[in-house]
Amino acid sequence: MPELPEVETVRQGLNQLTLNKKIMGGDVLLERTIAHPISIADFLTGIQGSAVAHWHRYGKYLLAELTQNSTEAAAGWLGVHLRMTGQLLWLNQDEDLQKHTRVRLFFAHGLELRFVDQRTFGQMWWVPPGIPSESVMTGLARLGLDPFAPQFSVEYLAQKFKKCHRAIKTALLDQALVAGLGNIYADEALFLSKLQPTTLCTELSLSQIEMLHHAIIQVLKTSLAAGGTTFSTFLNVQGVNGKYSGIAWVYNRTGQPCRICQTPIQRIRLAGRSSHFCPNCQQ
Repeated sequence: MPELPEVETVRQGLNQLTLNKKIMGGDVLLERTIAHPISIADFLTGIQGSAVAHWHRYGKYLLAELTQNSTEAAAGWLGVHLRMTGQLLWLNQDEDLQKHTRVRLFFAHGLELRFVDQRTFGQMWWVPPGIPSESVMTGLARLGLDPFAPQFSVEYLAQKFKKCHRAIKTALLDQALVAGLGNIYADEALFLSKLQPTTLCTELSLSQIEMLHHAIIQVLKTSLAAGGTTFSTFLNVQGVNGKYSGIAWVYNRTGQPCRICQTPIQRIRLAGRSSHFCPNCQQ
């Protein structure tokens, strides 16, 4: 699943390519991709004629602020969640459709934003103007702080961990605690913090929480600079792979030597998810 660096990479690409461009119409090839409104016709009518003023990111959600192209009046929001396998691709309309194309948004000058999603878990929303986006995209209201938010502090994490009796790896995957963090970067941050994924949150000292806070931000910035991690389905909006997987510390490196001490990287199952770690460096 695309995580914060991948979604942020997509957001930055969309802001470079789609701003102030008018949406001329669209085509929905898989109806269940549209989460709101229920009527596909209402979705297409709602976005038609509007322009993208800016793309925002909240955790793993993307939201395009829409305006009326002629008056710049608010025209609502276009929301997207890529889920496990979603891709947003900026293409010419005459390019062949990918096998798993679900939604096409047509822009002026023969361009389109194409939503491709193999597993079909991804969703799109149109939120009418004057309605809070979180009242329609209800997952937004459950999000914790984004790691890049000013309020995401050592004190914030310490407060959240204070009465949390879960393993630290499991807690970090909780979007109500850290929005946007997922399996890849939780593993990487724990390695940089020298923490075992099974360590209970309540066992962490303040100095360990400080290390973890720093590591979360560090690894996310490093991955963002590399364009995210390439896995089977992630591409940026121009179809380019991310490069973080080539420099990952532990993620998806089971059996390979630790980049610090050469001990083979181990993988365990924790709350149904794979966790990668170095048994020597993370004690």
